[in-house]
Amino acid sequence: MNEPVILHIETATNVCSVAISRGNSLLALKESEEDRSHSALLTVFIDEILKDSGMEPGQLDAVSVSKGPGSYTGLRIGVSATKGIAYARNIPVIGIITLQAMAIAASENKKVKKQMDTHPDLLLCPMIDARRMEVYTALYDRKFREYRPVTAEIIDENSYKEILDKQPVLFFGNGAEKITGIIKHQNAVFESGIIPSSKWMIPLSLEAFEKQAFEDTAYFEPFYLKDFIATTPKRKVI
Repeated sequence: MNEPVILHIETATNVCSVAISRGNSLLALKESEEDRSHSALLTVFIDEILKDSGMEPGQLDAVSVSKGPGSYTGLRIGVSATKGIAYARNIPVIGIITLQAMAIAASENKKVKKQMDTHPDLLLCPMIDARRMEVYTALYDRKFREYRPVTAEIIDENSYKEILDKQPVLFFGNGAEKITGIIKHQNAVFESGIIPSSKWMIPLSLEAFEKQAFEDTAYFEPFYLKDFIATTPKRKVI
């Protein structure tokens, strides 16, 4: 069986990232951390990586997209582009949880690898900045299995204490960077510089393709966590 060629789209945060792979091999990658650039860069990046990889749109076997949680606008742009490609080429859509792909990114970091070797029970806690002291987060074990499901949390000094009392937790992502001075525990480890990228979606997308775990293209929606981000208007003071 030929290895599937998959296009990967990541727009859940300020990062706009597009990759193309054959099997587990990365063929081409384009990305930018320029904020609010998704609408301008996404289609350009898609065209460029197809040319860079020597692929034609008709050779794609599937398109995968980082489905959230994350930026409402970024997710809408990414999923809209994904649906357009899937309908045009009549190929399936694969939805990837953004936080799980970030856990894979962390595992490839040299410092994190040392932590994982030293602490086999280390849990990976990716965090995406929401607002104020709020984050989108989840917990994964070293095999990227869900230890605690995706949730939205307001972080304070007691967050994760019950887990940290038992085992070490590695916090990373732009949500973790703003709470480094809040969670103070000997088992809390923080690592900076780990950001979402479409290349970390490859193993999860390939696994989903092999299992035929596809989204319903017509009804597929991003994972917004809408109830969490809803706000109440402030009372007017006269």
